[in-house]
Amino acid sequence: MDASDAHRLKALEEENARLKKLLAELMLRKRRRRKSLLI
Repeated sequence: MDASDAHRLKALEEENARLKKLLAELMLRKRRRRKSLLI
């Protein structure tokens, strides 16, 4: 693995972490919305 591969891997890992965080946030919002509709 050369430097450009390592840089690309780091960028992909950062994007993956950002997308996982976004997904978790959206799932939480959906759950809250569903809960508020049931009350």
